[in-house]
This record gives sequence, C-alpha cells and structure tokens, in this order.
Amino acid sequence: MNRVLVTGGAGFIGSHLIDRYLARGCEVVALDDLSSGRESNLAQALPNPKFRLVIGDVRDDAVVGNLVRDTDLIFHMAARVGLKLVVQSAVETLSANIDGAQTVLRQAVRYGRKIVVASTSEVYGLTTRFPSNEDDPITIGSPVKSRWSYALSKAVDESAALAHYREDGLQAVVVRLFNTVGPRQTSRYGMVIPRFVRQALAGEPITIYGDGTQTRCFGHVSDILDGIMALSEAPAAFGQVINVGNPQETRILDLAQRILALTGSRSRLEFISYDEAYEANFEEIYRRVPDIAKAHSLVGFAPRLGLADILSAVVAEQSQAPPRLLTA
Repeated sequence: MNRVLVTGGAGFIGSHLIDRYLARGCEVVALDDLSSGRESNLAQALPNPKFRLVIGDVRDDAVVGNLVRDTDLIFHMAARVGLKLVVQSAVETLSANIDGAQTVLRQAVRYGRKIVVASTSEVYGLTTRFPSNEDDPITIGSPVKSRWSYALSKAVDESAALAHYREDGLQAVVVRLFNTVGPRQTSRYGMVIPRFVRQALAGEPITIYGDGTQTRCFGHVSDILDGIMALSEAPAAFGQVINVGNPQETRILDLAQRILALTGSRSRLEFISYDEAYEANFEEIYRRVPDIAKAHSLVGFAPRLGLADILSAVVAEQSQAPPRLLTA
C-alpha cells in the first residue's frame, strides 16, 4: 500500500502504526480530533514530508470522504477508550464509536477502499469460555451499567463492517485487540500498566481496583502491530473477526508486585473498590484470555515479547532510561 489513512492516528497504537508505514516509505495521513490522542505521539512522524496530520472529527462525512478518496488502505483506530473516560461520558462514547465507524465504513464502500477496523476484547464481556474464540457468543452486561457502552458500541462497529463485507463486497477486517501496552500509552484514563509504573516511580500508593485477583493478558504494541499489518494484507482475513493479543495471563496483584520489584519502589499497595474507582454497581470482567489460533493460521501471528519486555519498555520510558529487551 502506498497511501495509508489512520483514524485516531495521534493515539497510542495509531501513532506506532504510522511510524511503521512511514518506515516503509508510504504516504500516511492521520485523522484525529486530539480529544485523547496527543500530537507529541507523532513527534517522529511530523518532520516526515510523507506524513500529514488532519485535525478533525471522524464523524465528519466531508472530511473523511476526502481522505478516504485519496488513500489505499484505512486503519480505523479512532475510538473513545479507557474505562474512566467511558464511564464518565457514555453518550459521547456511543456517538464517537458508532457514528465514527459508520462514517468511515460508508466512505470506504463509496471509494472501494480496504479497511481494518479495530475492535476490543471488551466485546467478550462476561464470557465464561477461556481462551475466548472469535466464534463464541458474546455476553455483554446490562446497558444499565455504563461500562458496557464501550463494548456495545464496538460490537455494533463489528456488525457494520461485516454487513458491508457481505452486502457491498467491502474488503474489511475486524481485529479484536486485547490489552495492548508499550511506550506512549498514557495513564490518564486508567490504563493499568502505565498507571502502576507512574505510581511506583513517584513513590505513590499503587491503587488496585478490587482485590487484584482479576487477570489480564498484555500484548506488546510491537507484536500487535505485526499482527494487524499482516492481516491487512491477507485476503483470507476479509470478512472475519480476528483476535490479536498475547495469551500470557497475569493477575493484577502479581502485576503490581512485579512493577514494585522492577522499579525498586517502596510504594504500598492500596485496594480501592470498583464503586469508588468508577461508579456505583460497576461490573468487572474478571478474566480475559485470547484464543489466537485464527491469527496464527492466517498470518503466522505469534507474540515474541512477554510481560517482562512490556514492563521494561514502560519503566524505561517513564524514567527516561534506555529500554532493556527481555524475553520472559
């Protein structure tokens, strides 16, 4: 692909994606309203004459149409993310995520462009099947609880992309991303690893929501990009939903202990109820594990970097020290 459009390009994952395609010599355009993305994430890209940042709303048909017309490949990464932000602004979450995806998909159909739509492991909701397979039924909680506005919106996005594939022949791939971490990820919206690392380095209490026995699987952004980019070039992936993540499972309490050891911090652990951290009657997802067999079958996807690599990279960035590449 010579021309690439990344919506949400000033975000954590989007900005890394842009750097990858610029390194390939592609022309890249980022569309971002900078509501949660940061221009500083694009520090490497901005001086490149093949890069352009357009500050605008992904729901703007005219803007999106002009950009899609002049591109070959679209990565729709723009979304409201982070539980704190989602819980605080469910109306905007639903509008930005659903209307934004509908706008981009509509223009992709209009101009016959290939598109990768980023979804989320949140769609699996309260599933009891582990690891979670793309063909499993989803078990999203009640709309009465605002945390589910994000998962509901992304499930609609997935359905829309697949409907356009079936009815309009749109070359669309949906990637369900599990917890992705690495340099540039902010702790502003509650992302757990950058938040724990920031607290440890500052000597502040490490705030664990709930009792810490809930588990997550963390993928290094470099591995996740390998998977996303490979799937964008695989015709067999069109019309499919595909998990992209690292199945290495970690308890949040153990994660905090590892960060304390890695940073040499004397921070204490502080346990906060979900109601206090988010809202009354908050509903937690206690386990989330990806089945990545489909991604492996389609493009040979296999994460190379483990939790130690991720923690090393995040600690290095936040302490402004060179990262060490580990393998565990």
